[in-house]
Amino acid sequence: MHELSVATSILRIAEEEVEKVKGKKVKEITLKIGKLSGVELDSLKFAWEICMKGSVLEEAKLIITEPEGKAQCAECKTVFPLEKIYDVCTNCKSPFKEIISGKELKIKKLIII
Repeated sequence: MHELSVATSILRIAEEEVEKVKGKKVKEITLKIGKLSGVELDSLKFAWEICMKGSVLEEAKLIITEPEGKAQCAECKTVFPLEKIYDVCTNCKSPFKEIISGKELKIKKLIII
């Protein structure tokens, strides 16, 4: 379950940021987790509950945005939606593509008090 390591990494970053500004805790955290990132949101939320007990994130409001997968074909340059990482171009069926969005795993915002 790599969602546990994702949760602990987010906690470590949040703790560092709270310490930098000499805050007490995080009121709200916004995460951007793309649909192609490989993170199972239900598993992350389960790990979150366990990891955040007694931490600066324990009472934080958790907001998660989930960008859809999108790619650009390396052959015909068509931009197309990507459900799975191995999907082919919807125009020319080429398997060669550049993933434009959907693999994100970022902390977008922390509100520290």
